[in-house]
Amino acid sequence: MLKDAGLRVERQVSIPIEFHGIRFDEGFRADMVVEDKVILELKSVECINNAHKKQVLTYLKLTGMKLGYLLNFGDELMKDGITRVLNGKLE
Repeated sequence: MLKDAGLRVERQVSIPIEFHGIRFDEGFRADMVVEDKVILELKSVECINNAHKKQVLTYLKLTGMKLGYLLNFGDELMKDGITRVLNGKLE
């Protein structure tokens, strides 16, 4: 866990899944979770595609969180590599 500016940031957070009544404690691993509210998924690819966005949305649905960011370090400018992903509506 990292502490920066008073924020709690966890890395490589296990996200459990349940399938046909069987629980898998480490179904997925989110790259970073901030304050148990925001998921950050880090990539370094030439182009973000729908599979990357669906990955973040799946993590959000499994955790019940509402907000995620997909950060692609492969874009020429970092500002072009930021994608916001919502699970429902933010309150």
